[in-house]
Amino acid sequence: MTSPYALAVASWRREVHALYAEVRRAGSPRAGHELWVAGRSELFASHPASPRGDGQRLRHAPYDPAFRFTVPIGAAPAERLEAATATDGVVPFERIGRVELPGLGGLDVWWLDSYGGGVFLPLRDGTAGALTYGAGRYVLDTVKGADLGRDGDDWVVDLNFAYHPSCVYDPRWSCPLAPPGNRFAAPVPVGELLPEGYQG
Repeated sequence: MTSPYALAVASWRREVHALYAEVRRAGSPRAGHELWVAGRSELFASHPASPRGDGQRLRHAPYDPAFRFTVPIGAAPAERLEAATATDGVVPFERIGRVELPGLGGLDVWWLDSYGGGVFLPLRDGTAGALTYGAGRYVLDTVKGADLGRDGDDWVVDLNFAYHPSCVYDPRWSCPLAPPGNRFAAPVPVGELLPEGYQG
């Protein structure tokens, strides 16, 4: 039997993939960020698979080019992470490297080690629990379409595109969050902020 909600989630993911493709084609990072804010806000407000709670509206900080980096993924010791989720069971990740962000710190880069695969880069910074969700945000999640592109072998890690996972808005979701190697004390006051109407 067809599940309307399953089809809505498939539609949401298709829209997110298309939105990030637009971002990568944009004439400048700032223009791409404007597209992303508008597109993500529209999806959140009106899509049938939106995790939006009553009265919630997305908020985003203004674009700041100081938080955009194009960096290689350097070597890091192998590590396996198993994250329990409400919808997908235990989700396995393998650490595949680490990016160093000048002036901020380093972040582990993970590979989703299950069907489809994907690069995963979560972040918990000094704004957690105040401006942003206490357990962190996502910057890259390529299996879901959150891919800012590459320059040769270097990856675009633009923290202006850090966003909250669905579990922030809807308790039905349980999301993999930032492990110890994806946390630093420096504040990152850009990207998606806690929404209007947040009742965490």
